[in-house]
Amino acid sequence: QQRDKLRQYQKRLSLCLERERALARQLLRDGKKEKAMLLLKKKRYQEQLLDKTENQISNLERMVQDIEFTQIEMKVIEGLKIGNECLNKMHQVMSIEEVERIIGETQDAVEYQRQIDELLAGSLTEEDEDAILEELNAITEEQLELPEVPSEPLPEKIPEVSPIKNRPKPELVAAS
Repeated sequence: QQRDKLRQYQKRLSLCLERERALARQLLRDGKKEKAMLLLKKKRYQEQLLDKTENQISNLERMVQDIEFTQIEMKVIEGLKIGNECLNKMHQVMSIEEVERIIGETQDAVEYQRQIDELLAGSLTEEDEDAILEELNAITEEQLELPEVPSEPLPEKIPEVSPIKNRPKPELVAAS
């Protein structure tokens, strides 16, 4: 509010300075040099007031910025305070001993699971290995379908095939 009031005052002074400058010119034209000099002194004093006003406005703006920044800092500090309270409550719920106990239990459970994995993966006895191989062979035999074996006896001599068009030789055909 003060800043706004100072700006309004500054505008009034600026308008007044312009009027006095115009009036001083008029007085000089009319030959009233002493009155013009007095008016210019008054104008100079008002310019100094204008400069002071500008400095005050600058100080006020700096102060407003500082206040805004301090408000932000206060919010950050409040947030840190709330976060610290939360951490303290969590620390009350979970003591170091409790965390160490949970970590220990977790490590025990991991070790127990590792032992189970080792038992399942590599500790089969020789009897277990034999049983597994027998079962594998049984499954393999079930899957194989062998062709039927002919029940007729095999011939003693196999007829020779002539190289021309794969026909048997005539002398062997007549003998059989």
